[in-house]
Amino acid sequence: SFLADAGYGEQELDANSALMELDKGLRSGKLGEQCEAVVRFPRLFQKYPFPILINSAFLKLADVFRVGNNFLRLCVLKVTQQSEKHLEKILNVDEFVKRVFSVIHSNDPVARAITLRMLGSMASIIPERKNAHHSIRQSLDSHDNVEVEAAIFAAANFSAQSKDFAVGICNKISEMIQGLATPVDLKLKLIPILQHMHHDASLASSSRQLLQQLVTSYPSTKMVIVTLHTFTLLAASSLVDIPKQIQLLLQYLKNDPRKAVKRLAIQDLKLLANKTPHTWSRENIQALCESALNTPYDSLKMGMLSVLSTLSGTIAIKQYFSSAPGAAATTARSFDLVKLAQECCYHNNRGIAAHGVRILTNISASCQEKDLLPLEQDAVFGLEALLVLCSQDDSPGAQATLKITLTCMVKLVKCRPHLSQSVVESLLAQLHSAQDNARILMCHCLAAIAMQLPVLADGMLGDLMDLYKLIGQSATDKKQELLVSLATVIFVSSQKALSTEIKTVIKQQLENASNGWTAYRIARQASRMGNHDMARELYQSLLTQVASEHFYFWLNSLKEFSHAEQCLTGLQEDNYSSALSCIAEALKSYHKGIASLTAASTPLNPLSFQCGFVKLRIDLLQAFSQLICTCNSLKTSPPPAIATTIAMTSGNDLQRCGRISNQALTLSLQMKHSMEEFRNLATRYGDLYQSSFDADSATLRNVELQQQSCLLISHAIEALILDPESASFQEYSSNGTAHVESEYERRMMSVFNHVLEEVESLNRKYAPVSYLASNTCLCNAVIALLKVPLSFQRYFFQKLQSTSIKLALSPSPRNPAEPIAVQNNQQLALKVEGVVQHGSKPGLFRKIQSVCLNVSSVLQSKSGQDYKIPIDNMTNEMEQRVEPHNDYFSTQFLLNFVILGTHNITVESSVIDSNGIVWKTGPKTTIFVKSLEDPYSQQVRLQQQQGQAPSQQQQQRTAYSRF
Repeated sequence: SFLADAGYGEQELDANSALMELDKGLRSGKLGEQCEAVVRFPRLFQKYPFPILINSAFLKLADVFRVGNNFLRLCVLKVTQQSEKHLEKILNVDEFVKRVFSVIHSNDPVARAITLRMLGSMASIIPERKNAHHSIRQSLDSHDNVEVEAAIFAAANFSAQSKDFAVGICNKISEMIQGLATPVDLKLKLIPILQHMHHDASLASSSRQLLQQLVTSYPSTKMVIVTLHTFTLLAASSLVDIPKQIQLLLQYLKNDPRKAVKRLAIQDLKLLANKTPHTWSRENIQALCESALNTPYDSLKMGMLSVLSTLSGTIAIKQYFSSAPGAAATTARSFDLVKLAQECCYHNNRGIAAHGVRILTNISASCQEKDLLPLEQDAVFGLEALLVLCSQDDSPGAQATLKITLTCMVKLVKCRPHLSQSVVESLLAQLHSAQDNARILMCHCLAAIAMQLPVLADGMLGDLMDLYKLIGQSATDKKQELLVSLATVIFVSSQKALSTEIKTVIKQQLENASNGWTAYRIARQASRMGNHDMARELYQSLLTQVASEHFYFWLNSLKEFSHAEQCLTGLQEDNYSSALSCIAEALKSYHKGIASLTAASTPLNPLSFQCGFVKLRIDLLQAFSQLICTCNSLKTSPPPAIATTIAMTSGNDLQRCGRISNQALTLSLQMKHSMEEFRNLATRYGDLYQSSFDADSATLRNVELQQQSCLLISHAIEALILDPESASFQEYSSNGTAHVESEYERRMMSVFNHVLEEVESLNRKYAPVSYLASNTCLCNAVIALLKVPLSFQRYFFQKLQSTSIKLALSPSPRNPAEPIAVQNNQQLALKVEGVVQHGSKPGLFRKIQSVCLNVSSVLQSKSGQDYKIPIDNMTNEMEQRVEPHNDYFSTQFLLNFVILGTHNITVESSVIDSNGIVWKTGPKTTIFVKSLEDPYSQQVRLQQQQGQAPSQQQQQRTAYSRF
């Protein structure tokens, strides 16, 4: 990875050596070696994505393009198209274009065609180059077909980027399309250029008129299809004509007898339904319903239902029901859309039936204010019928339909909980007879339903255990996947703790028919669901089955963490001595685990989130233990009844909670220290949250709950002991309406509410609160929080999204320890460039909107005179926000170094996501600057010193001459 810990200089040498290696290949006399060198450039760009290298590489490629043969030019063209996002990093654009453009004057039409395509691929960086515009316009009149096609490609790309070019070429394109001399196949290629004529309203309007003429003048199938599709794309870009376009497409769908035209109309309607569902009027949806009811063709009916099912999940469906004439009088069943969906629910084509039930589900979910009881029943019956049909079939089509069905079931149960019982019963009934592929999907669905409605979970357990025993001895991949899915549902269903019978069955099956990876995945799920005893046994069994010591230490750390959490399940209210011993035992295991976890980390995988999370958990347990000890100390040293009165008269608030003695004061100070410690822990949890940009929402919610538990305890200490009068309950009141995602969150929230109620009632009943009641309340709150088994969420085990930022600073020293020399009367222009690097699933949970760069400098060592300087000149503090384009960003800072000496400059980056939330992702880069005195000031200073020296000698002589 670029700019790794080794420092920028060393990595730069790596990049240069890689470039020199490819350059050697380009200069080879053999064509094969030259081509091999050219096609290896995209990999180089990916590895070293900074402008200094990319600029050099593209200039070398432009040289090859200028002097090479057509095959080499074609290779360079392909490399340019593959590396389109790196084009804007070319610094010498003029030089690059000059070398490429020289080939346009060749006598070879193929060379000219490749050059045109090259120019078209570079349109994003040279949109307003008039010589390129002129060459494209000229080549459109060429007699060589290859050159004309290349000119069309370039014209389309330039039209998309440049308003001037689009305005200039529009008339030329329309003349060619309407000209009788232009062959039809060329017209078909020219028409799509018009989709880019959306830069202003008049241009878009004239393009629409031309397309309207073409649709009527050329009624052939191919021509109508290309023109209509261009029409749709132009409307989607210019936005103003979308309602007209929807009407036009519906008209063709209804009146044109050709199936190909109808298919295209459906495809374009789907595009507009996804892009702008709010522009669909009730009449549009009604017309589409009528066409679907009347068509005899299943393929077309399926397409129309696909558009309607897309619309049914958006705002359009509410408009359809609310703007109906006499809506109040009509029932939901009398609408054509509902009739169509009910008719299709039991269709012999699976796809049509799936869209039918999806429409009914979406109507039930989004129109909750209406009386839709019959519709809900229809949706449930339709879903059950599809479930029976698809769970027996192993084909890919059936699996896709089953996924839609199960998604609809989860959605329906979420918004209509009273339907959940029948849905779960039908799923459990089908589980036994279904195919393995279907069983896996159905288990995922059951787990999702059980998470939302834990009331249903206990009822599932018997059926699930029966199925788990029957899975069989085969060790196929599907069976392994099914074991994991079923175990997950069992863990979700047995909410409190696993019985010994369930554990035995799971372990037996794992011994009989599973590999180590399956056992690890089941253990991971047990850790996520808080079943730590099961997880510990599974991790223990896997320790000897791994090939590397890093994996061994990782599993060992997980085993220790599970054992630590298992120790905390034995806590009991009002038994504080056993609570202290349980916490001590847990801490012992956690310390062993963190040592293993540190040993499991590698430079490529530092496990920073895991280490941070576990260290915070250790500190939290220590803080809880300390709090219980402090409360116990207060019990053994009870304050007298008059403590409050004396404290009030003496004016010392802290004396209120104990004897007017050193011991009581010490305990009060300990309480204050304890409160500050919990607040500090809450801040650290907040920092961990902010640094976890790639974490899934469940993991982030888990970190948030830990933070809230710290704040809750600190608030309780303040409200009960330190400052009962000023403690406010408003900011801590729970928002019970918020949707709870997991059982862990549900239990934590109930503990929070219970503790807050206890504290508030104590404050209201007894003012001031007696020491005994407050101690009991605090200790019980700690025990209640610890009794909820900790959930180790997905991000602890698995990183689905990976985002990192690499920074390069210029000027940068060859050796990282060397300082950069700057004169103190000049400013340093620090250029910061960066590249955003993604894993296999970029933007899965959140996307980077902008990058925030913070530059600060601190004076490390001073050289020169020690005179006083204003504090403003001592440091530089600047911040800039930049939006990455094609994952690249750059900006500059001007820094002052007035004071002579060595300054330490730190550049830190953080990212801002699309919701405006700041994430402290790093990295942090440091360079040193040495501020030197400028020569003129130095000369003046030396002259002044030399002038002072003779006058001092003269004074000495006159003093001696007196004697």
